[in-house]
Amino acid sequence: MSQPPPLPLPASLPNGGEDHRLHPWSWLFVLLMQLRHYFLPLVALLVFGQRGDRDPMWAQLIPLSAIAALVLVSVLQYLSYRYRIGSDAITVRSGLLARNRREIPFARIHNVEVRQNPLHRLFGVAELRLESAGGVRPEAEMRVLKLDQALALERLVRQRGQAPQAADAVTSGQVLDTDTDSERVLLRLSSWDVVRMGLLSNRGWALAIAAFGVLFQTVPRPVMDDALQRGGREAFGYASHLHPGVAGAFLLLAAALLLGWLALRALSVVLTLLRYHGFTLSEQERRLTVSAGLLSRTRSSVARRRIQAWTLREGTLHRWFGLRQLRIDSAAGGPSRDEDRALRELAPLASSTRCEQLVQHLLPQLQWPPLQWHAIPQRGWWRLCLGALVLVPLLAAAAYWRWGPWGLVVLAWLPVALLVANRQMARMGWYLDEHYIAVRGGWWKRWWRWAELDKVQGLRLQRSPLDKLLGTSSLQLDTAGAHGDVALTLHHLPQAQAQQVMEQLAAALARRKLRW
Repeated sequence: MSQPPPLPLPASLPNGGEDHRLHPWSWLFVLLMQLRHYFLPLVALLVFGQRGDRDPMWAQLIPLSAIAALVLVSVLQYLSYRYRIGSDAITVRSGLLARNRREIPFARIHNVEVRQNPLHRLFGVAELRLESAGGVRPEAEMRVLKLDQALALERLVRQRGQAPQAADAVTSGQVLDTDTDSERVLLRLSSWDVVRMGLLSNRGWALAIAAFGVLFQTVPRPVMDDALQRGGREAFGYASHLHPGVAGAFLLLAAALLLGWLALRALSVVLTLLRYHGFTLSEQERRLTVSAGLLSRTRSSVARRRIQAWTLREGTLHRWFGLRQLRIDSAAGGPSRDEDRALRELAPLASSTRCEQLVQHLLPQLQWPPLQWHAIPQRGWWRLCLGALVLVPLLAAAAYWRWGPWGLVVLAWLPVALLVANRQMARMGWYLDEHYIAVRGGWWKRWWRWAELDKVQGLRLQRSPLDKLLGTSSLQLDTAGAHGDVALTLHHLPQAQAQQVMEQLAAALARRKLRW
């Protein structure tokens, strides 16, 4: 059967079959990226290089020479970078002394990401990243292209990566913040949804803890101790002048804690708005696209067939408000990729009903949620808090030796740990049919994880010494790009049942063709 001719290139893209450079301002963005990486060494050279008997002029020439070298490297990288758009692949040439040539077939590109920060918007350009399966780094990073070229190239990859009969004509001239006419919006978060997500998240706490960690690592210990002591004395002196009494002191402490909590929540809202403002999930030609961001705008897309595993999550606060989070694992990227690479969140926050509707729409052949979960036997539930059973008595003994009977208060954590372990084991379950396998777990924070059997690549039966004692086993299933927060594992099954499920899955996988 003859193949149909390739789709014509859009007018905004350069002619195919010829090598082309990036945008003329590409070297500037490469320079800024390098300056960001070498910022601290350059500051150290500028500050500490002037100490001692060194000539001040030579001390200033060292960092200036380093910056000039970075500028030269950036310009040379721009001059040596070429790309060519072929009928079925993109060819990228780079390197000055060591020349590299990379062929990236359209059908092998799993994830396409178009990114714009405020400086990109100012110059009307964008950064394009192309990722394939299992790569720790992107196959190609084009810094930078004209915005219309980046979007047109993204659509070209999307169409030529599909089946020929599904390919349509490519349109051009779109902006990053708007959907094309043929895109179907599956989920759009309003500003209130993003604010609510920030109120329910702990991003502010994480940033505050990280900031304190950086301060304690960078600021000398005597300076930090002096600042804390001086601040504590001033606060105590101010409070003593008020003569609040015991009740007033508790009220002041409660007010300070409340203000700190409100400040951290406000910080969480700001961070969430910066990342998820204008979040839109759309579908076109069996490819999912997510665009989001306030200052830095990111547009990332992945083919539906590239999704390897799915995860639903909900915290305690989410459950009270009937909200959940839907995440996916794709074969693009590796375990060391940063959080912003590869499309991972289909619904960062949505109602439980909406998340289930998304799953039913994207996986119509699956029955979700499962009609009946297989429970895990409760024998050995205490193993889930084995660490607490060993560590808490040791901490209590150390606290008793240091503070006397008051140190035994640490033992109060034991019944809490036992209760949580019991509830976690009671909620664990698994499900298996002819199409997919699913597991669930958690209690305070609950999760559901599943994968189509066509995406499972390997099975592994695991037995620890404790499993041998209790007569249990755990069955782990591997998929490409399995980097989720929880593993796709059937934990603590009876040995005979685990062996039976493994044989059943092995026979099913042998009859199926791997799709990824």
